[in-house]
Formats: sequence, C-alpha cells, structure tokens
Amino acid sequence: MSSPEREGNLLFPVFLKLEELNLLIVGGGNVGLEKLSAVLRNSPGAPVTLVSREMGEGVKELAAGYPNVQLLERPYAPEDLDGKDVVIAATDDPQLHVRIKAEAKARRVLANVADTPHLCDFYLGSVVKKGDLKIAISTNGKSPTLAKRMREFLEAALPDTTQELLDNLGQIRARIEGDFQAKLKALNEVTAGFLKP
Repeated sequence: MSSPEREGNLLFPVFLKLEELNLLIVGGGNVGLEKLSAVLRNSPGAPVTLVSREMGEGVKELAAGYPNVQLLERPYAPEDLDGKDVVIAATDDPQLHVRIKAEAKARRVLANVADTPHLCDFYLGSVVKKGDLKIAISTNGKSPTLAKRMREFLEAALPDTTQELLDNLGQIRARIEGDFQAKLKALNEVTAGFLKP
C-alpha cells in the first residue's frame, strides 16, 4: 500500500516570472497561437521567440502588438534552444516533439509538449485571474476540459471586487506589527469569514 503523500497529483505548483526567462515556442498554427496567447495573457512582457515553418495569421496579428515577441518563419533547429529557459512544442509533428524534448533535456531546458503529457516537464494549467489573484488548476494532464470548467466556475464565483479586497489586505498587512507568527494570526483573524457561506 502506498502512502497518502505518493497518491494523486504529485505536481509541484509554481508561478514562473516569465518576464525574467527566455521562452521558445515551436509551432505557429492554432496550438502555437493558443500557447502564445496564454503566455502573453499572463506575462505580457515575457521575451518569446516563436519558430515555425509556417506562421498563421493569428500568430502574426497577436505578435504584432508585442515588441518582446520575435517570429522566425523557418523550420526549428536545435540551436533555437540556445539561451532558452523554457520551450513549448506546439506543432502537429509528434516526431519533432520527441526530438525537441530530447534536445531540451540535454540542455536542461524545461519543456512542455502540447497534448503529450508523458513528454512534459510541466503542464500549462487553466488559469483564473481576478486582478492580482491568480489560481492555476491542474488535472495532472488528464482532462483539460475539466480544468476549463473549473476555471469558469471559479471566475463566476469570485467577486468583481477581488482586487479591492487584495489591496485592502495589503494595506492591513503593512500596518500589522510583530513577528511573523503575530502577523499570521492577525491576518487569519481578518480573513476568517471571507469564504463562509
């Protein structure tokens, strides 16, 4: 029998500061557009290089509004990974994806391979965003559709005043005196009733 700590979703959730990393996206079709849109929606200043043999009009239109996005209309080359921290493979070529993953691993570049969970170092979860509050949802790669439905549910459930609440809590936090434990206790008391039905 396995321990409870070894069951279920074992992914470690993190929020990357993509604006401080170098990102490569391989693929300029609909999936590449979806990944580029997700990146720019969450980190509009992220330095992105997108390489694709053919570049869709949607990708070109989106990238035109972001000077930090470089489009290279040509086939992927292993050298495209040089100086990159993260790569997203988003083509319709499974063999190319396997190659990108292997080359990324050799360079210690984190890789996400669209629709191929076993090749991914990380997954792109569904994201709920209300002002400064951001919640990422993971189904461990099993059901992006359920993650999308959960996102829709949470977006509807969270009040439009979420940012105002966060701003007020930030001000309260700044005024609380004492050590970490005292501040934690005070903030727990302030927020205790927030999510009660």
